[in-house]
Amino acid sequence: MRYCRTDDGFGLVEDDVIRLLDRSPIEGGRPDGRIIPATAARWRPPIVPPVFYAVGLNYRGHIEHARARGYAAAELPGRPEVGYRAGNALTGHLSPIVRPAGVAGRFEAEPEVVAVVGRTLKKASRPEAQESIFGWTIGNDVSAREWQNSDRTFWRSKNSDTFKPMGPWIETDVDPLAQTTICRVDGEVRARFATGAMIFDPFDYIVETTKYITMHPGDVLWMGADATVQLEPGNVVDIEISGIGVLSNPVQEES
Repeated sequence: MRYCRTDDGFGLVEDDVIRLLDRSPIEGGRPDGRIIPATAARWRPPIVPPVFYAVGLNYRGHIEHARARGYAAAELPGRPEVGYRAGNALTGHLSPIVRPAGVAGRFEAEPEVVAVVGRTLKKASRPEAQESIFGWTIGNDVSAREWQNSDRTFWRSKNSDTFKPMGPWIETDVDPLAQTTICRVDGEVRARFATGAMIFDPFDYIVETTKYITMHPGDVLWMGADATVQLEPGNVVDIEISGIGVLSNPVQEES
């Protein structure tokens, strides 16, 4: 099933229509009789996560690219260590990515598969981690690299408003590790890689994280990318993950 969130509320996507739900699907939401055309929807991120987890440098190609760019910290990880992003950066399918005034140099997209947690987890085994996933969605990890290199933290380089498009929906019936990720800019393929070619998979991260931190229903875990793609205002960037869908966003300059 495909679950979304729009200005009208949570919904179940069926062909060209959205059947609206009485509450979040993670809370067991059911259709309430309202139906809207999918073409009329104003898409929001499909979930508002209690905690926004994010994995960095989880593909060999990304690590090699980062080292070639002079990022000394880009090394093969010895264990799955997770990071965080800010919820304010989330935006939905078809909403603009806004490049802030003052951004110079590389302004890049990273296409990522996203796990949506469906139950409370503490000290999870691998089978429990696998069973805990409610579904999968798509993320675009936008970064302002000059800020990333100059600031002490990622506070604005990765967390500025609109820097984390997510959607268009949560797909519950897919094996993301068997899929292909494609990034297009203005219709041209700029990156393609096997989604599952990770150093550590989502379940590795859940097992390690929940040794110390309780994960809750609705938490999201962005899994990193094997490519970075340059963006400019005026572009439209599409992230496609086979079996899930296409997340599309125009890029704009801050007015």
